[in-house]
Amino acid sequence: MSEQHDCSREPGDAVPHILRKWLSPFRFWFTAPSWEHLLVLVMGALLSPGKRTVTACLRITGRAEVSNFAAYHQLLNRARWNSRTLAARLLSVIVARLVPEGPVGIGMDDTIERRWGQRIAARGIYRDPVRSSHGHFVKASGLRWLSFMVLSPVPWAKCIKALPVLTILCPSERHDQKKGRKHKLLTDWARQGVLQLCRWLPGREIIFVGDSSFAVHTLAAALPDTATLITRLRLDASLFAPPDQRHEHTLGRPAQKGRPLPKLKTLLKDAKTEWQRIVASSWYGKQTDKTLDVTSGTGLWYRRGTPPRPIRWVLVRDPSGRREPQAFMSTNSTLSPLRSLPISFGAGRSRSPSPKRERILAWKPNGSGTTKPSCARPRRCWRSTASSHSGHAICSVMASFPMPPPGTRKQSSPSPMPSVRFA
Repeated sequence: MSEQHDCSREPGDAVPHILRKWLSPFRFWFTAPSWEHLLVLVMGALLSPGKRTVTACLRITGRAEVSNFAAYHQLLNRARWNSRTLAARLLSVIVARLVPEGPVGIGMDDTIERRWGQRIAARGIYRDPVRSSHGHFVKASGLRWLSFMVLSPVPWAKCIKALPVLTILCPSERHDQKKGRKHKLLTDWARQGVLQLCRWLPGREIIFVGDSSFAVHTLAAALPDTATLITRLRLDASLFAPPDQRHEHTLGRPAQKGRPLPKLKTLLKDAKTEWQRIVASSWYGKQTDKTLDVTSGTGLWYRRGTPPRPIRWVLVRDPSGRREPQAFMSTNSTLSPLRSLPISFGAGRSRSPSPKRERILAWKPNGSGTTKPSCARPRRCWRSTASSHSGHAICSVMASFPMPPPGTRKQSSPSPMPSVRFA
């Protein structure tokens, strides 16, 4: 008879009972040996002060001299467990604990993992968002990951945190050409991830938030009725009025759009534009009570080949002139201007959650949905990113959520969410 796995015989610190309780919702999808190895790696990732490699996790938990150290590495590159199923379970746990009712805010952002090697076949050359500026272009080589993060206020942190639930690897165009596959753009992977999250949360209203990379017609056209997209909008975007109503003497096919609306950049210079003065409680994470001027309107966002999409646009300018004017859009045109305006402008300074920490729940596009890698052999152990900030995306959509009825909020504890009031 083969000897059964007994974790108590292994040297090193025992896994705390509280950690087993926290991770118990994921126990069903692992075998007994893989589950014990996973608990050790998670415990080591939480305790490691430096790089969270598998070796560092074993060393800090007292298992530096174990004879079966290869089994811990094989958990990430050979063991069979469905990452997409775990991502769905993680999403349900986070939503049930932190967002039990109301709309669910999900941020989208891409990040680059700088890795080299012969086995890293899906890497490409992209623009470095951290070191690049408007006048200086810096290239970076690595793997491109797309992360979906639940945006929720954490009570003990008194701020909004981005909790990664799904990560998708976006192979480079050169890699797809070598494999003979059609290349998918970043927005194509975003559309696939958006539809997957909507299937995982049936009946819930979902608000997706992203930067200008996701302001594309194909993504907005693919949204289901229960989903809303809030993102930046170009100041020269083509907006149109609704088409005129048809009558019995109207000839031809029904019109999809009406007359063109003025460009948003012309509204900035128009003296007849009516601005509304508001005060934002948070400005780039440092300044409080920031005064802003906003104006809003509705229109049809249209491009040939895609159906017209009714949107609400919000134009924001800084009265002091220190910041450039910005435009935002929401695919839900019924939202009020202040509710469709993301308030946390400081999200552009925070970086995306590193894929090194969250690839344990990554969805790799190899067709099988399992964690067996198709391009790289992972050697690291990544910790949970429950306290990670989203980057470059507009993280705070709490202003777009309906306010609770009067008298239901507790007045004793301050709200961690940013607020807006009229000046």
